Amino acid sequence: MSRADPELAPAFQASDFSESLLRARSRPVSVCIPVLNEAATIGAIVETLAAMRADGLIDQVVVLDAASTDGSRTIAAQGGAEVFDQSSLMAEHGPARGKGDAIWRSLAVLSGDLLCYFDGDLDGFSRSYVVGLLGALLTNPDVEFVKAAFSRPFRDERGRVAGEAGRVTEEMARPMLERFYPALCRFRQPLSGQFAVSRKLLGSLPLSTGYGVDVGLLIDVYRAVGIGRMAEVDIGRLQNAHQTLTQLEPMAYQVGLAVRQRLESEGRLAASEPSPGGPAGPYMDVIARPPFDAVRAPGARR
Repeated sequence: MSRADPELAPAFQASDFSESLLRARSRPVSVCIPVLNEAATIGAIVETLAAMRADGLIDQVVVLDAASTDGSRTIAAQGGAEVFDQSSLMAEHGPARGKGDAIWRSLAVLSGDLLCYFDGDLDGFSRSYVVGLLGALLTNPDVEFVKAAFSRPFRDERGRVAGEAGRVTEEMARPMLERFYPALCRFRQPLSGQFAVSRKLLGSLPLSTGYGVDVGLLIDVYRAVGIGRMAEVDIGRLQNAHQTLTQLEPMAYQVGLAVRQRLESEGRLAASEPSPGGPAGPYMDVIARPPFDAVRAPGARR
C-alpha cells in the first residue's frame, strides 16, 4: 500500500486494485500502444485490451504504427484496435520523430480523461497491468501520474536468465537522476514505457521526441506537480525484447540529451550544441514538442 513518507511518491502493488474499480469509474479511459514491427506480440496485447473494453473496463484501444513492415498494423486492426499511422497525425509537424513524438501525436486521437501507455513488445501482457496503473489514479484523487515498477529478467539467445535487464537505466538514467533529481531515483523503472496519466496533465507538458520521452516526462511531471502527485505501481514481472549494446547506444544518447535539456532550461547547465560524436541516424537529436493543448484544442481528432 501507499508509503507514509510525504517526500516519497506513493507506491502500490497491482493486487491492491480490482477490476470492479474500473467498472465503477466515471472517467473514460484510453489505452495507447506505439509500435514498430511488433507482430510477434501486438496481437495478444490488443486481444487482451479489446476484451477489457468489451467488459466495460476501458473505453478505447489505440495502436500508433510507425510504418511497420511485418504486418503489425493489420494484426492490431484485426484484433479490434483503432490503428493510426504516427506520421499522419499532426502531419503539419513533419514525419514522426520516434516514440516520444508518437505519444505527443496520440493526443490528437485519444478521447479518455485518463490515459494508459504500454510498449508494443511486451510478452505475456496482463489485464492486471492496466488495472494496477489505473487503480492508483482512480483511488487517489491527488495522483495525476503513475509509473509501472517491475522485475525484468535478461534472457540470452538460448532463453536462459542471464541477469537483470535495464542497462541504459542503470548506466545512464539512474546516475543522472541521482545527481540532479534525487527524488526521482525512487522510481525503479524511470525509462519504462508503461505509465498512466491524466489527459489534462499530459496535454499541458512538452514532450521529448525519440527515446528521451520517458525520462523527460518523469522530470517534467515532477517539476509541474511535485512528487506527491506521482505514484508507482509494482505490476510484477514484465518481459520484452532485448537489444544489443550497439542498438542501445541511440537510446542512451537520447536519454542523456533529454536530461541535459531540462538542466539547461533550469539554468543548472550551460546551453551547448549536441555533441558531434553522437550516434548516427535519423532524428537522433531530441527536440521538445510544445504542450499539445497549446497547439490543438483538447479532444480534437484528425
